[in-house]
Amino acid sequence: MKSKIIQCIPALLLAFMVGLSGCEKDNRTEPKSVLKGRVVFEGQPIGLRSNGVQLELWQYGYQLFTKIPVHIDQDGKFSASLFDGNYKLVRLRGNGPWADNTDSIDVELRGSKEIDVPVNPYFVLKNDVYAKGEGKVSATFNVQQVATGRTIERVNLYIGTTTIVDPNNNVGNAQEVAANLTDLSKPVTLTATIPAGLASREYVYARIGVKTSGVGEMLFGIPQKIMLK
Repeated sequence: MKSKIIQCIPALLLAFMVGLSGCEKDNRTEPKSVLKGRVVFEGQPIGLRSNGVQLELWQYGYQLFTKIPVHIDQDGKFSASLFDGNYKLVRLRGNGPWADNTDSIDVELRGSKEIDVPVNPYFVLKNDVYAKGEGKVSATFNVQQVATGRTIERVNLYIGTTTIVDPNNNVGNAQEVAANLTDLSKPVTLTATIPAGLASREYVYARIGVKTSGVGEMLFGIPQKIMLK
């Protein structure tokens, strides 16, 4: 009998320790402060692929200096729930459709805060106008080079059934490659065909994008709702 009791003691201790660990997790406070912001050029948010680009936050005062990834939405906005403290916000090298900027941004968070994160894109899209035709959607726009050191690879028009429209989320697209974009002072027109299976829809969404050579992510315009009926 005594042997059985002794054998049970380690198991009881283990169960007690696990219980304490569970209590610690249950009692751990959640972050209540919120950092919101926009990635901007000339005060206007940059259009991106949804969750394709991210920033990093690093917090001061901890032995383990761990990064906190912050994903950017397709409208250039981001949000993160954090504990109060002092942070460094970093624009990752080669992560977005803009020139690298290694300068970090100091963020003092007490409660909630909104900030703009400026970037210098390689190319921007301007003066976009959309039109519908018989089973087609067209977009006419200008492409302007801003940052130097890179060349244009292509421009695209994507159409989709939701506001999330990009190379991974579309039902049709059209493109023009660099060889046919030698004079960026002239407007570009792209026309995409609406799939026959969507002919009965009342509307689709259309969005233009520009791809820079050697840069993974594209820069986009604002998704536009195109009424078909």
